[in-house]
Amino acid sequence: MDKQRDFFASIQTGTESFLSWRKRRAAEKREKQRAKNPIVDWIEAFFWAAGVVLLVNQYLFQAYQIPSGSMIDTLLIGDRIFVNKLVYGPELLPGLVKIPSPIRAEREEVIIFENPEYEKRGPLFDIVQRVLYMLTLSLVDIDRDAATGEPRPHFLIKRAAALGGDQLRLVDGELLLRHAGETRWVPERDYVEGLGLEHHISRLINADDYPRMRHAARAIVLARNGLVGRPSYAGNADHFAVEEAIALAGNAINPQDEATRELIMRHQLGWYVSEARVFPMGDNRDNSKDARFFGAVRRDKVLGQALIKYWPLSRFGGIR
Repeated sequence: MDKQRDFFASIQTGTESFLSWRKRRAAEKREKQRAKNPIVDWIEAFFWAAGVVLLVNQYLFQAYQIPSGSMIDTLLIGDRIFVNKLVYGPELLPGLVKIPSPIRAEREEVIIFENPEYEKRGPLFDIVQRVLYMLTLSLVDIDRDAATGEPRPHFLIKRAAALGGDQLRLVDGELLLRHAGETRWVPERDYVEGLGLEHHISRLINADDYPRMRHAARAIVLARNGLVGRPSYAGNADHFAVEEAIALAGNAINPQDEATRELIMRHQLGWYVSEARVFPMGDNRDNSKDARFFGAVRRDKVLGQALIKYWPLSRFGGIR
């Protein structure tokens, strides 16, 4: 009986001691909080929130702002979106080691990747720029062109038009696909419709414009070969379709002309996508600098999948 009484007494004593300790600890915390400088308290809260934002942006979801019209009508200039960074494997640190993932980009997914033509300013600048960009949810971008003040395109957002083993070519600006293991060429629009996808492929050039462009392109090639005077051409020579017309004309007139040889290869033969690469293209086909110009992109340079538009609120919704 005495042992049982001693046992319960020891439990009571231990419980009272623990509760007293908790009460003293809570009182000490309250005193420290009252004694703390409000500015220090605010700074601690800011760094804690900043750390959370950085972790989420680096490894889970990152905010981006659309800088150009290359993805119209899927994405518009000024749209702010969240990108899924986890799906293809996030980078361990901004611009450094990428964590591998078993999931790979699929055809027709909207992906974000490193611009192959981007000129880096060094790892320290890259980390600082990306940290500020993430902390401000894409509001602050210090990576700007010195001449124009415009943001330099470090990352691009396009659609994965083809994967390793696929072949592509253009006919009057319309994309034809021959997927790995298949023998027939399929128009991209038929392929997209067959999958039941909703995205719209935009064109700035109408089919009726091609005869005029071919005529102008033929005159340009003739002048280049010294056969006629330099023509007056008011078209937009930046359009990929004009390049295509010049390539066709150059092939017909002088396929050995060095100025048109690369264009002939690009437009007449098309592209083959090697393994471990993806061929991204903008939905706004006549106003997009994409893999047609800089080639297929390595899969390890694909950083995420476009997930959702969050601003402006009138365009809130998923990205397909």
